[in-house]
Amino acid sequence: MTNMTSPLALQSVSKSFAGKPAVTDVSFTIEPGQIVGFLGPNGAGKTTTLRMSLGLIKPDSGSVALFGKTPGDDAFGRIGFLPEERGLYKKQTAREAIAHMARLNGIKKKPAFALADDLLDRYGLGEAKRKKNKDMSKGMAQKVQLLAAIAHDPEFHILDEPFSGLDPVNQQILEGIVREIASRGRTIIFSTHVMEHAERLCDRIILMASGRKVFDGTTEEALAKAPRRVILASDSEDLIGLVSPFAADIETLANGELSLTLKPDAQAHDILERSVEQSLKLSKYEPIRATLHEAFVALVGPDMKQPAKVPETNAAEIFG
Repeated sequence: MTNMTSPLALQSVSKSFAGKPAVTDVSFTIEPGQIVGFLGPNGAGKTTTLRMSLGLIKPDSGSVALFGKTPGDDAFGRIGFLPEERGLYKKQTAREAIAHMARLNGIKKKPAFALADDLLDRYGLGEAKRKKNKDMSKGMAQKVQLLAAIAHDPEFHILDEPFSGLDPVNQQILEGIVREIASRGRTIIFSTHVMEHAERLCDRIILMASGRKVFDGTTEEALAKAPRRVILASDSEDLIGLVSPFAADIETLANGELSLTLKPDAQAHDILERSVEQSLKLSKYEPIRATLHEAFVALVGPDMKQPAKVPETNAAEIFG
């Protein structure tokens, strides 16, 4: 990297549209080399925040620093941006689309086309080099647009809902691309409303709800906020009585097993110790790993007021 200045720092940033808050008092700093999942449901304020980060939208209050400075020309060539709206030029071929973005970011024509060909070959799209964008499948076009955003090997990648609308196979391919980018020490923040992507890819997550940041920490710290559950089974009729002191909630499943949600101060091994003490044999003892979705619900609740929707932006205009 050029230096170790934080690629992005937001301080108390807020934005409203037509008087309705879309983002309220959001602060965070992205450090070099991090992969950060920017999570939340649709309408949580993620896209508005990312656009303010790039200077595409000005905040009503607060400050944004991109590589230590107000977003502007100083960041030219150092950022790769994949907007939420997909916008390839229909009559361009895949290699032309990628080379076009590379040239906009300072790479000369011949190296730009060589780079486009290499990227398409590397990520299994070699047969699409001369296929026009209008003739591509959605998944193929989305991968081409991502390659166009990363072609100039930027220091900082901002990817807005990169997995949206893709089938599981193409989602897995895009996850592989993100991992490959990260392996080169690049900084990545990507927004998504699907928690599983961040759970697999990220060391750090930022959770948004109703335009506010509700959590900022490591993935493991977020998972610790989720209720802990254990699936239990026993031939003994005393099982419910045995586990009740540790349970915040007990659900009897269709197969007769118990799904136990632990109290905050209880541990799963407490149940094992108690069963040994009471000579109660468990035929099933299965701690369930928490998910980020469960952590998110625990942090914000199942019902959330939706903030204002960010006005649509023409993706082709963003690309220049």
